[in-house]
Amino acid sequence: MSVAAPKVEKPHNYEGMFLVDSGKFATDPEGVTSDILAVLEKAGATVVAHRPWQDGKLAYEVEGMRKGLHYIVMFTMPGSGMSTLVRQCQLSETIVRHMTIAHPQTIFDATVAALTGAAGGDRTEDEGADETAADDSAE
Repeated sequence: MSVAAPKVEKPHNYEGMFLVDSGKFATDPEGVTSDILAVLEKAGATVVAHRPWQDGKLAYEVEGMRKGLHYIVMFTMPGSGMSTLVRQCQLSETIVRHMTIAHPQTIFDATVAALTGAAGGDRTEDEGADETAADDSAE
């Protein structure tokens, strides 16, 4: 009798947006951040980039809150971890609402670059190409 090798699941690229109480984040930003990252860790996610995104008035009241902070996290995770992530977000006292979007590699990389501030490198190369083209046309 042979034993089949366990199937290794390829991780997918995800963007997670987590709504938290802005007052709680203002008083304990490290604690709120670590709570969000702990939820992702329990689901088997590998965080690539994260930061607070938008803090302000909500379009409608959510669980008695009129103001909230949206916290964005870019992460990779096997698809099988999604049910664990949803459940952990529901159990969390820090996370009020959440949304997760799967991205193709190009959009994922561009968003990570925007979050980390690494997007400036490509623009410099393009500007240099424009200057070379202008020099060639002057001859």
